[in-house]
Amino acid sequence: MPEVTDADFEAEVIGSELPVLVEFTADWCPPCRQMAPVLSALAEEEGDRLRVVQLNVDRNPATTNAYKVLSMPTFMVFRGGEPVKSMVGSRPKRRLLEELSDVV
Repeated sequence: MPEVTDADFEAEVIGSELPVLVEFTADWCPPCRQMAPVLSALAEEEGDRLRVVQLNVDRNPATTNAYKVLSMPTFMVFRGGEPVKSMVGSRPKRRLLEELSDVV
């Protein structure tokens, strides 16, 4: 799964033509690791309608702080350069898809 950074967040997420699901993650976060196969499957299935990327909160504090992310994993959907949805905590793929249905 592609990783975005403070340096390229603007170009990769804000400037994206597709909606982008950003997982704010950390290496030390077990629920984040549990979400990896779910997000990979989601990216593969919905790739024509949705980009899925990760942002490591420890290596990218500016973006993490800008969006006031406090818990991992936090998922944010950006559309047209704006955050349109935020979800906190791991969840099964089916539930994630249901929660994304109104923004994708």
